[in-house]
Amino acid sequence: MFAFFKKLFASKSNKQITESDPMKKFLIAGLGNIGPKYENTRHNIGFKMLDFLAEKESLTWETVKLGDVTIHKKKGRTFLLLKPSTYMNLSGKAVKYWLEKEKIPLENLLVITDDLNLPFGTLRIKTKGSDGGHNGLKDIQHTLQTTNYNRFRFGISDEFSKGRQVDYVLSKWNEEEQKNLEERLEKGSQVIESFGLAGTAITMNTFNGK
Repeated sequence: MFAFFKKLFASKSNKQITESDPMKKFLIAGLGNIGPKYENTRHNIGFKMLDFLAEKESLTWETVKLGDVTIHKKKGRTFLLLKPSTYMNLSGKAVKYWLEKEKIPLENLLVITDDLNLPFGTLRIKTKGSDGGHNGLKDIQHTLQTTNYNRFRFGISDEFSKGRQVDYVLSKWNEEEQKNLEERLEKGSQVIESFGLAGTAITMNTFNGK
């Protein structure tokens, strides 16, 4: 009996997403690694950003194929928030699956990731570009066969000694960063909504470097 209701709920959930106008649907993929070992690490800022927005809007996550998803609806727009369960280096598999499943156009994809080349908390939205050495972006580029997709980079700075990059990105925020993180996450949630409501160009002009 429980399995029946679970299946019924899942079918209704999927129908609710699919019935939306494709041009008004957006896939917001926050990159990270699953498991408590990686929670609250710099490399998991994509997960952190989506968790912040979900908590703010009282959204409930559902574990589905290749990740956890939840739906955020605002002003006629549907935001499908995705936290891939494939681990960072295979992020493209989950992104491609959900783009195709929900028939979301590539221009409505936004990938949230950390960036070592930006000072802590700096926000930068770009419509295309290289992977910058980021394994998650590298896999998305390889899987989608294009570099023309929107990415939202969150600066984590590069305060590490030579040869310590991996340890740095997989370490937790320091005390000063932790103190300022909530305000940065709030600003990041505004970026996500602006992307769907106002468009990429306006979002870039409003938030880049802020």
